[in-house]
Amino acid sequence: MHVGLGRTGHLFAYERSGVTPDLLTLAKPLAGGLPIGAVLLTQRVADAMAPGDHGSTFAGNPLVCRAAVTTLDIIREPAFLADVRRKGDALRAGLEAALAGNPHVKEVRGAGLIVGIQLDQPAGAVVDAAREQGLLIITAGKGDVVRLVPPLVVTDEQIQFAIDVIGKAAAKVLA
Repeated sequence: MHVGLGRTGHLFAYERSGVTPDLLTLAKPLAGGLPIGAVLLTQRVADAMAPGDHGSTFAGNPLVCRAAVTTLDIIREPAFLADVRRKGDALRAGLEAALAGNPHVKEVRGAGLIVGIQLDQPAGAVVDAAREQGLLIITAGKGDVVRLVPPLVVTDEQIQFAIDVIGKAAAKVLA
């Protein structure tokens, strides 16, 4: 999963839906790439578990836990999350403008810094053309979506680079 911890412009992706989950898992982004995972439970679900029902061989590593606390301290700041939303809006708007008029582009969608470009054909050629220009992106869905998941600290210049490269790549291979 790539939508947690600020990726959508909210601390947790579920916050966009108005629904509160009974169970929430966290892992990859929680400690900046260090090995950690967490399971957050409602009290009702926690009450159904007995001590020892849940554990991990590497649970509680002090260094990794400190990294997780620091990561959360940064990401949960309202200004940080607002900037993720701003950058995501700029990325989507820029892609929509760069791809406007291309009949093979069906939709640019996303939330925060998880963005997809829906095509009416396989997206691999766009991904390959972008890689040739120095941008690493991948496909998603049934292979007909170009997926962009830049780091939360992506700069405005890097966003513009991605927009320019994808615009050129799409013009080259989706003609």
